[in-house]
Amino acid sequence: MFSGDGERVYLSLMQGTTEWIAGELKPREPAALKKRIDWARPLIEQVAAERADLVTEIRLNARTKPGKGYEPGNVVAIEYQRDAIPNSGALSEDLLFMARLLGRLYKATDDATYVPGDLPVEVREATQSAATTANRRSARKGGQGFLLTAAERKAIEERSVLLATEHFETQGWTVKDVGASKPYDLHLTRADEKLRVEVKGTTSDGSQIILTRAEVEWQRKFAPDNALVIVHSIELDRTVEPVVATGGVLHCTSPWTIEEETLTVISYIHRTGL
Repeated sequence: MFSGDGERVYLSLMQGTTEWIAGELKPREPAALKKRIDWARPLIEQVAAERADLVTEIRLNARTKPGKGYEPGNVVAIEYQRDAIPNSGALSEDLLFMARLLGRLYKATDDATYVPGDLPVEVREATQSAATTANRRSARKGGQGFLLTAAERKAIEERSVLLATEHFETQGWTVKDVGASKPYDLHLTRADEKLRVEVKGTTSDGSQIILTRAEVEWQRKFAPDNALVIVHSIELDRTVEPVVATGGVLHCTSPWTIEEETLTVISYIHRTGL
């Protein structure tokens, strides 16, 4: 990475500051970049300690939007001043060192169910599916496709429903799983009380979930006798067959009021009048 004024150059362990989603290259949000950095740095801390010259901030003096996006994407870097560039042998050693750090992150990424800051897999799948259904040509070029298998989705769903059921039963509710026949997942009764519960399980941090139009409309009708349960940070063990879902952190919102500003449209049905 060269600074805009030509005074410095960096050998940077840099994350992707953009990502390819449903045929479009979109910039990562600064908050997402920070989450990824906070995840990555502890993983390389032991090896990085071998060098005292690593910097966590780079100064590129960029004027363009893409250029400015690189600064918050830096994990660690080695800075070289224009008048003190090392010889090729030293540069090769530096490159090999940074490759060691990168290898650790690649290994951690392969082992991780979810990398903080990444788009939740459910959101990526839904966005890709909407683009494909709309016959968007760019969605068929380099699209990342669906990242969960049917078995993995089933395991996540069963794990989240199990934790939600246990959560409500400890509060004295009688819980019935109605997800196969109703537009919500759990029907709860307790004396004269009733509660309709939507359950969402995810391997992500739960900051974004996918809702269908029907789910939104029905939950608005059920409110205030309704609830949203998010079971996030679920772990998938893919070393066994079938895949097993474990862990998960439960968060319950009841009553659940769905505000328009919390919703993002990813596709439309357009009536053409034909």
